[in-house]
Amino acid sequence: MSLELFPMPRKMKVGKDVLDLTNARWIKVAPGLSARLKGHVHALARHVSALFPRPLQVTAGDPAAGAVLLSIDLAKRGLDPQAYRAKATADGIELTAGDEAGLFYGLRTLRRLLAQTGGRVPALTIEDSPDFPARGIMLDISRCKVPTMETLYALVDLMAELKLNHFQLYVEHTFAFSEHEIVWHDASPMTPQEVQALEAYCADRYIELVPNLNSFGHVERYLRHPEYRNLAECPDGFTRGRMHSPYGTTLRPNRNSLRFLDSLYREFLPNFSSRCFNVGCDETWELGQGWSRKRAEELGSSTRVYLDFLLGIHKLVQKHGRTMMFWGDIILRQPELIAELPKDIIALEWGYGAQHDFNGRCRHFREAGVPFFVCPGTSTWQSLTGRLTNAVTNLRNAARYGQEHGAIGYLNTDWGDLGHHQYLPISYPGFLTGAALSWCLKANRDADLPAALNRLVFHDRTGCTGRLVCDLGRVLEVVPRDFGNKTPYQQLLFRPIGDEETLKGITAGSLRKSIARFDKLEAQLADARPEAPDGELVKAELRGAIEMARHGAERGLAAMEPERWDRAAMRPKLQHIIGQHQELWLARNRPGGLAESTDYLRRRLPDYD
Repeated sequence: MSLELFPMPRKMKVGKDVLDLTNARWIKVAPGLSARLKGHVHALARHVSALFPRPLQVTAGDPAAGAVLLSIDLAKRGLDPQAYRAKATADGIELTAGDEAGLFYGLRTLRRLLAQTGGRVPALTIEDSPDFPARGIMLDISRCKVPTMETLYALVDLMAELKLNHFQLYVEHTFAFSEHEIVWHDASPMTPQEVQALEAYCADRYIELVPNLNSFGHVERYLRHPEYRNLAECPDGFTRGRMHSPYGTTLRPNRNSLRFLDSLYREFLPNFSSRCFNVGCDETWELGQGWSRKRAEELGSSTRVYLDFLLGIHKLVQKHGRTMMFWGDIILRQPELIAELPKDIIALEWGYGAQHDFNGRCRHFREAGVPFFVCPGTSTWQSLTGRLTNAVTNLRNAARYGQEHGAIGYLNTDWGDLGHHQYLPISYPGFLTGAALSWCLKANRDADLPAALNRLVFHDRTGCTGRLVCDLGRVLEVVPRDFGNKTPYQQLLFRPIGDEETLKGITAGSLRKSIARFDKLEAQLADARPEAPDGELVKAELRGAIEMARHGAERGLAAMEPERWDRAAMRPKLQHIIGQHQELWLARNRPGGLAESTDYLRRRLPDYD
């Protein structure tokens, strides 16, 4: 019998015998298990009862009459935390685990198993445990898009199904600090009460909601306001390559900035029970160019200035009773400095390309004895459609080298740079892939991703929706140029028509081929039958993604073949895309940030004049 489980267990032995357990009446739980765990047992009973002649009942006692379908207890020895063992025999199914989290994961597996088999279960043994103790998702809620609570709850439910246990919301300015309304007033931020509610929802599903607040770089949402100029490394802005910012993005590394951070931490952190705290500190682009220039010259490098301030933040985090997590990109500029990091700190080794050197970079942290996570990404941001081949390779390499070098966690990141124009279904392939590979790389290396998407997310028995989302994420491969963390269609949509740098390396033939593929995928949407509660919204979002990407390709052709394209006639298409983007945004997200996201599109309307 072929069983469709996702993530696939580490070890599963399925016998030839089929066990007839249809007359079972009971699910038996050990008396000492928590009310939280028993609640999930009750949910399992409700979910599978329709598959049996009579509703299953949950008991902590020994039934005097009637067969037991499933017995649940903690193992007395031999199983690590989060590990579980399930064994199906003629006497029923036994589920044991090293802790309650392991029982929870075992219940998710058995729920999927029983949904496929009903009471006629194959004789089997499952021995399962994760490669990484912490496996999670980080969702960017600071690049315009802050999801509604309903959207966040639905994502947490999916995470539970995928056996993930770590969740972060990336915050720059989208928490409603009482003293800083000027920073967040148009952002629809998370409130303290909402954070507490989300944490409780996560905790019920054995997921840790970890606070995340960028605390050194990426503080531009504050520093653009006159009230905060005195905290900026470069108050009047800076230039970095082709990028110019009229205001600072990085904090001045001094005591005033530490006092500012301390005031934020006092208000932010008590809303979380997690003892970890991600302070960010990535991409401190202008450090050493402004206020700290003299100090950087004296020390011979801005990285040393960075480390000194990082150690100051570490003391603050210790004062608040947390373990500090930080992005590892800046310290890796001088790997010899890693040895000076405290050993109670957790580095976050991030990189999003298929060729990112997780191997070498993880080795630096391992050799210095600094605990670390690997942090790949879904490759969705600045893509419109996703970059699936890159994402799968990046996610797989993170799992491989993270495991080889002893990473204690795997954090799959989903960013929203420059307006967060990708829709949620575009991120699902990356979410599922990262979850499966971080659970057990060996068992899930070649998992059937479209089938898993259809079963777990879209509930599409035709198989169309999952296949379509994956195909959409590969259309960019017909274009010969690699745009890095972008797709050609996103660049063509948001850069001026005829921009020479954008057009470089793109052929008209590849754009015509792209348009033909987008047309074919849009036609296939008519055959998709997603029966999930948001099924029709998913189809609308996929149609919106296709229309944006296709219009980007059309803009490229309009530049290459101006005699064949009437730009004025193209204007209504972009106006339609703008209106559609507003509607789709509000279906899952708060209104804050929508105007900013839409403005990226509106800026291109003059191209059609």
